Amino acid sequence: MKVKVIQDTTWNRALNAARRTAGKPMLDKEPTEGWRKMALMAEHSPIKLVEYTIMFEDLRQWVGVHLLRHEHTLPFIHTQRVDRRADIEALTDKVMAIVSEDIKNDPDFNRRDYLLQGQPNDQDFVVNAQTLINISRKRLCSCASKETREAWHAVKAAIAEIDPVMAVFMVPNCVYRGFCPERDSCGYWTGKRFERELNEYRNLIGRGKNV
Repeated sequence: MKVKVIQDTTWNRALNAARRTAGKPMLDKEPTEGWRKMALMAEHSPIKLVEYTIMFEDLRQWVGVHLLRHEHTLPFIHTQRVDRRADIEALTDKVMAIVSEDIKNDPDFNRRDYLLQGQPNDQDFVVNAQTLINISRKRLCSCASKETREAWHAVKAAIAEIDPVMAVFMVPNCVYRGFCPERDSCGYWTGKRFERELNEYRNLIGRGKNV
């Protein structure tokens, strides 16, 4: 599995949306790191204007299903139609060799139904900064499946390369809330490592409003 992230819109868009709500003139500049941290920590609505495209190569199909469940995630999934992909047709040919004739003769039979859930597939997701925060709360948590956590950690690493301020706000729910709300907790939130991570998260924001 490989992942690449492109930042589609700049933080200037969020800055000027915020300034418009305050009756201030628009600026032709990017906001400061302090302003971006303030907006992300407060989760003010203009952060929804900062958009990214996440491009997965060979992501397990079922992991993609986990991600597209989240609100405000716009998915673009490579088709698995056998009449449009020779590789999928070849794969299902192998499966058809062991499927009984009775099943094949069923009027509702579709060879695509026999693809594995774990079939690797290219999948893209258009998200905004708020969505990244929301997905991270659930998919960086130890209650998420191992494979989904690994995929989302890869997304966070890719985000860090292009927008490091955004990446530091992508934290699991225990760090976000300051405690673990899960009934079957992994116990991470009771340890020293959690305490350090929580303090780092809470200390991200200064109180300045410089743009």
